[in-house]
Amino acid sequence: MLNSDPLSVTFAALADPTRRAILGRLAHGEATVMELAKPFDMTLPGISKHLKVLERAGLITRGREAQWRPCKLDAKRLKDVSEWIEEYRRFWEASLDRLDEYLRDIQAKEKDAREKPRP
Repeated sequence: MLNSDPLSVTFAALADPTRRAILGRLAHGEATVMELAKPFDMTLPGISKHLKVLERAGLITRGREAQWRPCKLDAKRLKDVSEWIEEYRRFWEASLDRLDEYLRDIQAKEKDAREKPRP
């Protein structure tokens, strides 16, 4: 993962549900490792490994205030993910719009065929 592009590193970090849950928690404000670990049946070193992955991906920052090491969401990389996904959303919307137009065309032809008087 060290030589991967930032988007790949971000997606790899987001692939784990524990890391996504941590990001969800941090979306509500900064938290300590202990606070982040509470909802999980996991050791503190296990949570710390997840935090290191998130930090390497640029999704969180970890501060230092005396004994307190708050973790904070850094959503800039999520913007890159959103922009990447947006391209595909536009693709699917255009495809669905074409399908909708095709179905309306078929329905109109069927309606015309039903309404046409038979000899």
